[in-house]
Amino acid sequence: MSTEVKERYSDADLAEFKTLIKKKIEKAQEQLEIYQSAYKNDGNNGTDDTSPTFKAFEEGSETMSKEANSQLAIRQEKFIRDLKNALLRIENKTYGICRVTGKLIAKERLLLVPHATLSIEAKNMQR
Repeated sequence: MSTEVKERYSDADLAEFKTLIKKKIEKAQEQLEIYQSAYKNDGNNGTDDTSPTFKAFEEGSETMSKEANSQLAIRQEKFIRDLKNALLRIENKTYGICRVTGKLIAKERLLLVPHATLSIEAKNMQR
């Protein structure tokens, strides 16, 4: 029998984190839909009657904002994936354990960054 006991969060704590993460996923998915509809939206905004110079500027601006929204959508998809992975760690009861040090990540950190896999200690070692 091993005397090494791996510290972990209690089932009650894990349930609390699970609720928090599910709410974050819901909000993140709503935001993702906004980004996606913004960069997929190719509807005409009724600028046909404006001056050609302004129209060219607006089309360039529209392209830029589509790219920006596309980038935001990609980041949001990654965020959602990270949150879903955190849910898997909750199911496996490995949530909140630093993947470098094996120690528990501070609860305060997890409340702010619920998809964190590194403790502040490990994060600082990366610098």
